[in-house]
Amino acid sequence: MIAVTGSSGKLGRATVERLRADGRDVLGLDVAGPAGPGFTRVDLTDGGQTLDALLGVTARHQGLEALVHLAAVPVNGIVPDATTFRTNVLASFNVLHAAQRAGITTVVLASSITAMGFPFDEAPPALPVDESYTSANNTYGLGKVVEEAMAAQLVRWLPGASYTALRFTNVVGADEYDTFDRAADPLYRRDLLGSWVDARDGAAAVACALAAARPGFRVYNVAAPTSGSAITSRELAGSWFPGTPVADDLGEFESLVSTRRIQAELGFRAEHDWR
Repeated sequence: MIAVTGSSGKLGRATVERLRADGRDVLGLDVAGPAGPGFTRVDLTDGGQTLDALLGVTARHQGLEALVHLAAVPVNGIVPDATTFRTNVLASFNVLHAAQRAGITTVVLASSITAMGFPFDEAPPALPVDESYTSANNTYGLGKVVEEAMAAQLVRWLPGASYTALRFTNVVGADEYDTFDRAADPLYRRDLLGSWVDARDGAAAVACALAAARPGFRVYNVAAPTSGSAITSRELAGSWFPGTPVADDLGEFESLVSTRRIQAELGFRAEHDWR
């Protein structure tokens, strides 16, 4: 069985649906959700609840083969900044530490574009931005940087463990494509480098990470391979970040958040495009 924290969120729902469609047995874990089989309510900021939920839940599971950690306060502003940081980092520590105690060797966790420069008021070192760049400019992003660093250390504590952090950009639901009506606006998605990802493709990235799990810690960007802008990527790069080096082989509408690594190493292929 695979547990998915944050199973009631946009990406969480899509991930649960995808994994079940793949024939996997899935348990959702969240502070709220549909009562009944396949879901258990848990407060992940409570270490005891978290450990208990991963070790076993009567009438739900007696052990987990893998864990997908998506639960979080999703953006800055919903709660005060200190609460955003404390809640997300504490929940991630509790989840990763409990996974260690429960002997769960395969973990996929949600990181974010906010760990790599969002909202990009400062120019990144090069475009498209790849996983080698880490920079936090708000408390949500700082939490993600801390969570990645924590995962990179904790993975060494459990022999054979595989922790994969997925840096998701803005997740768009299947019913939210009307936002792309503004795609010709040169400022549209400026703070996201024009990037986006369909929730169903985000779930596919999770499935790829689970299938390709191997010992160690790895980070991958998750975005649609093509941008959410109607303006060519090279034009956007020149307009937004004059003088910043741009890859010679940048595709016409290739995302300025690089997905080359996840495509090459995990076989990720997005199936949805707003165009």
